[in-house]
Amino acid sequence: MKFNHYNLGYLKRGTVVEVTLKGSAANVRLMDSTNFQSYKSRRRHRYFGGLIRKSPARLVVPSSGHWHVTVDMQGLKGQTRSAVRIIPREAVSPLPEYSPRSLSPLVQTRSSADEGIVAQENEAQEIYDVFISHATEDKDEIVRPLANALLEVGLRIWYDEFELRIGDSLRRKIDAGLSKSRFGIVVLSHAFFSKNWSQYELDGLVTREMTGEQVILPLWHRVTKSEVISYSPSLADKVARSTADFTIEEIAQEIANVINDAN
Repeated sequence: MKFNHYNLGYLKRGTVVEVTLKGSAANVRLMDSTNFQSYKSRRRHRYFGGLIRKSPARLVVPSSGHWHVTVDMQGLKGQTRSAVRIIPREAVSPLPEYSPRSLSPLVQTRSSADEGIVAQENEAQEIYDVFISHATEDKDEIVRPLANALLEVGLRIWYDEFELRIGDSLRRKIDAGLSKSRFGIVVLSHAFFSKNWSQYELDGLVTREMTGEQVILPLWHRVTKSEVISYSPSLADKVARSTADFTIEEIAQEIANVINDAN
């Protein structure tokens, strides 16, 4: 089945997705990442939308998360071209009701130049959703695919291949990443158990949890529960996901759900 796919990234609840069709009517589906994967595999899936005859059509994002739009001609005749536009919730919300009894508050707007300044300020104070602590030996098989999958579901991640540059101080960059990340994924494996740097990163995350934060998200890769217990009984007590039981995409989506629910 042929279809047009629009990867919309992370959208807040209430955002409007405007779909414009030119030509015949078409099937339009707004789906989260889990249901989009099911749609691609031709499995049962849930969606918002349906057969669109009048254009443009506006679909409202029901919950914050990573969203996709597909346009297809399944069961239909003809051809169509499509385009998608994202409209922030604020742009379609009414202004506060005017009251003549009091002076109206000053409503401030930003110019494009102001937006550039804000973007620079945000970049300087960058906050990551998640830090990935891992052993180098696990990069090819699990860590790099996981990092890309996390980006696909709209998360901002601290991952050494994305952040480290020639000449950087490894300790300082890792410390900065640990302090600016809301959560830490710990990829537990035999290689992880034997590495000093991974232990250093884990110590930093554990220190943060000592203040009462839920920070560590454990991922088991080719290790058993008894092996994790031997390495760290406290880590073994945490609910974890194993790469033997879940796909990379499923793990990434669950991590995104945990982080977005914490917003």
